[in-house]
Amino acid sequence: MLDDAPEEPNKSFYIFGRDVAQIPCFRNSFLYGISGGIGVGVLAFLGTSRPHLATHIGFGSFFCGTIVYWMACRYQWSVRRFEQQQLREAMRRQAMYEGTKVERELDIKSA
Repeated sequence: MLDDAPEEPNKSFYIFGRDVAQIPCFRNSFLYGISGGIGVGVLAFLGTSRPHLATHIGFGSFFCGTIVYWMACRYQWSVRRFEQQQLREAMRRQAMYEGTKVERELDIKSA
């Protein structure tokens, strides 16, 4: 039969009172930053055999990679959001003007 066990609430991670799962680009930025930092840090260690320097290089590349990916992702997110708002407004106007004289005038101008 069916399980009547209650569902566990979604466990989220909060920073400064905000659920990071709801922040666009947060997850991908940190995943790419962490993997890039580890990769560059390991390569720096293999190239120099100096763990202290490799740690600094790895952390620096983590930080820079996270910030750069965050900025690029948020820019693309903002562009998509702006385009969606423009499309939503155009669809609203189209529905409002459908079958009216204004629609015919707009069709003549666009042709």
